[in-house]
Amino acid sequence: MLSNASKYAIRAVLFLAENSETKKKFGAKKIAEELEIPLHFIAKLLQQLAKTKVISSTKGPRGGFYTTKKNLENNVCAILDVIESGSVFEECFMGLPKCGDENPCPVHHIVAPFKEQILSKFKVQSIRQFSEEIQENGSYLSLKGIEL
Repeated sequence: MLSNASKYAIRAVLFLAENSETKKKFGAKKIAEELEIPLHFIAKLLQQLAKTKVISSTKGPRGGFYTTKKNLENNVCAILDVIESGSVFEECFMGLPKCGDENPCPVHHIVAPFKEQILSKFKVQSIRQFSEEIQENGSYLSLKGIEL
């Protein structure tokens, strides 16, 4: 359902929400290392997100990417709107071009409620709230350094 670009962008924004502040910024290289994401890929995504004010950035020796209180009030749909063209939740799970309630694919009725539930949460919950959930639940944004 979500492209790698969207997954990487969400992880990067949540990483910044967890770790950054106006005085503590991160370069694309550090974010790529921490999240185990290809540098060239995440650098472009971070630039797009900063350009559209989903995250913040400054240039220069003390520059980097970070989140402000205002950035943290964005929802996850704001990230997806920047990265995806069109609504990722309107696409058919099986990739069929005309899938819908009137023309369902074999898994439409199974997947549709799931997509609605995720979209609802992504619209309502702020990045700050997701970040708080990560802290409360002990979720991981990366498996780097974790023994499996």
